[in-house]
Amino acid sequence: MAQKSAKNTTAIPETSQGFTAEERAAMKERAKELKAEARANKNKAEGERALLAAIAEMPEPDRALAERLHAIVTASAPSLSPKTWYGMPAYAKDGKVVCYFQAAHKFNARYATLGFNDTANLDEGTMWPTSFALPQLTADDEARIGALVTKAVG
Repeated sequence: MAQKSAKNTTAIPETSQGFTAEERAAMKERAKELKAEARANKNKAEGERALLAAIAEMPEPDRALAERLHAIVTASAPSLSPKTWYGMPAYAKDGKVVCYFQAAHKFNARYATLGFNDTANLDEGTMWPTSFALPQLTADDEARIGALVTKAVG
């Protein structure tokens, strides 16, 4: 006699916390980016156009921060390729994201963030920061970011 397999009776609780709408939207953005990159090897100009379009869609004060950050990153590390990553501005070296901007509005956060991936050369001892809160940018902050970006690609 053939055995019937037992049905999975594990129910997912109705209070299960899946991805938020914002997280799902970011993943969809990333999927679109990957498809676009696969269809046509995006060059630096196309990546910058996409990045500037993403910045233009941001509400203030995120837009002003992203515009200023873009100027700092491109001046400090012109070798990086601008692109979007999960719908946000990012800068890559050899196709790998080195640093990125995450707008506060994207995930209903208190502040925007400048982040660095593990490809960034920021190693310092046994512990170092990989992201920074950006509630605003002062001249000192801009100088520090420029130095960090330069070190990250160095």
